[in-house]
This record gives sequence, structure tokens and C-alpha cells, in this order.
Amino acid sequence: MGKIIIFSAPSGSGKTTIVRQLLERYPQLEFSISATSRAPRGAERDGVDYYFFTPEEFRQAVADDRFVEWEEVYKGTCYGTLRSEMERIWQKGHVIAFDVDVMGGINLKRLFGDNACSVFVMPPSVEELRRRLQGRGTDAPEAIDRRIAKAEFELTKAPEFDHVVVNDRLEDAVAAACRILDDLLAR
Repeated sequence: MGKIIIFSAPSGSGKTTIVRQLLERYPQLEFSISATSRAPRGAERDGVDYYFFTPEEFRQAVADDRFVEWEEVYKGTCYGTLRSEMERIWQKGHVIAFDVDVMGGINLKRLFGDNACSVFVMPPSVEELRRRLQGRGTDAPEAIDRRIAKAEFELTKAPEFDHVVVNDRLEDAVAAACRILDDLLAR
């Protein structure tokens, strides 16, 4: 079993942007592509951004025990980590980088213990989170309201992570994430 680093945050906190920057800087780090039962958004591609399953295919994968962990993040929309994806990355000797929702991050840390380093990316405020989500232009106002309500709950889970990185200034958040990753790689 190899090492993993888990980045979790409420939607819109900037975790994906931070993970992308780390992937550019660390060749031994590889992104774990999650599976989802939702349809692609925008320019998302199957096998690159997510493995897109129909709800029926997702349920069958759960029944076949193909997931390390999975969760219904929003009503009718599931996300999960495929065992085959983790094995693919570890076979190369790489460290797995996860960009997952908060409960998925907690579950992965629980499963992998000391082999995992968990990082909670904290938005500067709920108001800034709303502004970022609106700025994306990918969600209807009702969806943004649901994401904000979920975020308020998720913020209470930050103490369950090994590290908290506040993403007020992206450069500072990336530098903090680099220090955490350097420490993990040195172990």
C-alpha cells in the first residue's frame, strides 16, 4: 500500500485548483479520478475528470464491491473511489492525490490511517464561497443555495482532518499545501 494525500473542502473552496497546481509541481503525485453517477458538466470528459456512470451502473459497481468508499453526496448523485484506480496509481510507485468531498475525505482517512494525510481547504468565509460559486456560472441559484447549506455543515468537520489550509490567497494556500506534501513525501 502506498501513500495518499486527501484534499477535501466545501464546493467552491479552491481544492481542485490547489490540487492541479501540486500535480504540476510534483511528478510523483497522481490524481485519483473519482466515479460519479451524475452527467458531465461543461467540458468534463469521462476518464479524465471523472468516470461517469449511469445511476444503475453505479449501483452495480457498489454491489460488486468495486469501490474503496462511496457516498450519495447530493440526492441521487453518488461519488466514489474505485479500487482499480488506486491500484493503477500505486503500481507506478506514485502518491495518490484525492480531491473529494468532506465526508469522502473523512472516510478515506479512516480507511488508510497513517498512510493518508488529510487536508481540509477552508474558504475565507461563507459569503466568499457563495461569490465563488456564483462566479463559476455552472449552477442554478437553487443549486448554489444547496451547496452553501451543505458547506455550513462541512465546515464543522474541519477538525477531523490532519491539516487545515485557509484559501484566502491562492499562492499562500498552495505554499501551505506544498509544505504538507513535502512532509508526507519525506516520511
